[in-house]
Amino acid sequence: MIQELNERSREIFRVIVETYMATGEPVGSRTLSKLGTLDLSPASIRNVMADLMDAGLLYAPHVSAGRLPTQAGMQFFVDGLLEVGNLTEAERADIKARCSMNGKNIEEALTEASSMLSGLSNCASLVLAPKSDSPIRQIEFVQLGVGRGLVIIVTADGLVENRTIELPARLSPSALQEASNYMNQRLMGKTLSEAREDIRKELESHQAALDELTSSVVESGLASWGGKETLIVRGHANLLQDVQALEDLEKIKELFDSLEARRERLKLLELAESGDGVRIFIGAENNLFSLSGTSMIISPYQNSRNQVVGAVGVIGPTRLNYARIIPMVDYTARVIGRLLD
Repeated sequence: MIQELNERSREIFRVIVETYMATGEPVGSRTLSKLGTLDLSPASIRNVMADLMDAGLLYAPHVSAGRLPTQAGMQFFVDGLLEVGNLTEAERADIKARCSMNGKNIEEALTEASSMLSGLSNCASLVLAPKSDSPIRQIEFVQLGVGRGLVIIVTADGLVENRTIELPARLSPSALQEASNYMNQRLMGKTLSEAREDIRKELESHQAALDELTSSVVESGLASWGGKETLIVRGHANLLQDVQALEDLEKIKELFDSLEARRERLKLLELAESGDGVRIFIGAENNLFSLSGTSMIISPYQNSRNQVVGAVGVIGPTRLNYARIIPMVDYTARVIGRLLD
């Protein structure tokens, strides 16, 4: 039935959704007639609104209230009626500048990108940082103190990751250097996942020419590097601004708890990969967001080998400013992808 809507019905529906997104309130026929853009009587508008309700695009939150778009209605609006805006040159320059490396490692740049998106959209933002599946450029072990050390891994894509590890208390600086040399020799031109199994087999069969202390450092380094995705979320508080009921607050908390689970991070990446460019998920269309009543705009980004390695997105209420945020997410994803070249 949605496909059968005539031009007048589509125009009335578009005005209803745009008015709702601007005010957050139910929209009535009198309100629409007073806007002066439809040139229809309240009675004619009410008839069309009744048809839109029958089509599943509108619903009445209360008997005497105006109408609100359903989640299906919002999806219909976004897919077929939304006019997406363009970023200005100044906005593009600002995003590019704030997502630049400029002395930062890739994770710091991604964190800045997430903060930037949250600020510009006034919503929560997320950046799914890539797991390291690119060749390792360098690995170093650094002693921090008695029993504690740092393993620093730099990938060919420019990702720098630091992990704290436990070290034997009687470890000498030369053993740390030996462990670094050993790892670098075997990781040259390989991903860590490719090299990990060979190194482990050498250590288990005692073929590696390493003493016991150095072997323990290498094993700690391998264990610390799981190649897991990192989810960077900023602007949690922005999602709570319109929350009135305690029940809604709990749903928002559930959403962020779910995002922290690795299985959900993988689902996010799968969602982003399954489409071409920016994807939009509204409410119950995706199980992750159905409980919280929120929407997500998400776009994947690629590394220098044209592989999708992460995603960037914005989470907000279903009435968020799609026309402004969609190009913002799209451009940010492309800028982040260029950082990995």
